[in-house]
Amino acid sequence: MAYLTWTRNLDTGIAVIDGQHRQIVAYINQIQDAQLSRNHEVISKVLADTIEYTISHFGFEETLLEDAGYEFTRPHKKVHELFIKRVSEYKQRFDSGEDVAEELHGLLSRWLFSHILNDDAAYVPSVKASLKDFAGNKQKQGLFKRSLSKFFG
Repeated sequence: MAYLTWTRNLDTGIAVIDGQHRQIVAYINQIQDAQLSRNHEVISKVLADTIEYTISHFGFEETLLEDAGYEFTRPHKKVHELFIKRVSEYKQRFDSGEDVAEELHGLLSRWLFSHILNDDAAYVPSVKASLKDFAGNKQKQGLFKRSLSKFFG
C-alpha cells in the first residue's frame, strides 16, 4: 500500500470541501498505518472513523448541492449511497475476521480521487455560484446558515 498524496488538481476551490477531502485522505493513510500495527482494535477504530467521517462529509456536500439547486443532486447522492453500502460491506467482512485493510485502502484510494476529479468537479460551478450569491445577499445568508445547521445540528 502506498500513502496518498494530495495534489492541487484535486482542489475544488471550495475551501470547506477541500479540507474535508484532505481529511478523508489522512484517514485513508491512517488505514495503512493501522494495518502495519497488526492490532485489530486499532484497525477497527480507524476503519470506523474513516467511514463515519466520510458519511458526514457526504451529508454536508449533499446539503450544499441541494441549496445550490444542482441539477444532478439525486444521482450524486446515489453514488454516495452505493459507496457507503460497499464500504459497509468491507467493514462487515473485517468484523467477521477477514483482513480487508489493504483491499479497502485500494478501493478508497481509487474511488476518492476519481470521485473528486469527476463527480465533484461537475458540481463546483453550481456550488461556487450559490456560495457567491449567499455572500452577496444578506437574505440568502439565512439559507446558508440553515444548510449548515442541517449538517451540524
